[in-house]
Amino acid sequence: MDGTAILFILAVAGVASICLFTTKGLLDQVPDVIRSAGQVRDEWERFKKKHDEAPKPDDEEPPPPVTVPADDEEPPAAA
Repeated sequence: MDGTAILFILAVAGVASICLFTTKGLLDQVPDVIRSAGQVRDEWERFKKKHDEAPKPDDEEPPPPVTVPADDEEPPAAA
């Protein structure tokens, strides 16, 4: 009976140790994740700002002037 109690205590301590180690590892990554999320947000805002400031054409370009052949030949007929 004494051996079983000792093994149970060691198993619980081992599981608690693993849980604490895993939790610490996850919590150590939180500041980097928050920092990265802030950088992504800043870059997205910069992208949207550049996209909004892009020059927009005022009007469509006027069509090119129609050229008339110098001699009185008719242009080839469309097929």
